Amino acid sequence: MSPRHIPDIPPPFDQAVRDHEAALMRLVMRLTRDREDALDLFQETWLRAYRAYARLDSAAGLKSWLFRIAVNLSRNRSRDRVRRDRVIVESSANLDESYASVESGQDGVMFIRRAIDALPRKQKRSLTMRKLEGRSYAEIAVALKCSEQSARANVHQALKKLKESR
Repeated sequence: MSPRHIPDIPPPFDQAVRDHEAALMRLVMRLTRDREDALDLFQETWLRAYRAYARLDSAAGLKSWLFRIAVNLSRNRSRDRVRRDRVIVESSANLDESYASVESGQDGVMFIRRAIDALPRKQKRSLTMRKLEGRSYAEIAVALKCSEQSARANVHQALKKLKESR
């Protein structure tokens, strides 16, 4: 009697989540070093995995496949963030030309980036959503769970602090 060959099929998706969610969360926390970004990346990784799960042939390499998705998403997010920072620099230069004259070239970009990074979290997120993503104050209010007036004030204060930091 020969041993039966059982194909190494992937476990049901919910089982894969249970088996790998803790390790995946540790990875995305190390990649982002920010709880909110890590949660976003964690959810996006599972969403991408769910969409492609039916195409998996075997359970072999499931964990590394999930990690690869997370790492690629993290790289894409970092690359997009650098692009957005450039847009903020250009947008800030248009808001106040004297601000752009403080520093020039790469030093200027780093100066503005540090100034933006130094903003309080809500102001930084409000500014990013308004100036880079083109969101309305109502959309920002929903995303940050605050009033529309508070969203408006956060953007205003962020711009004011950027101008004062020159």
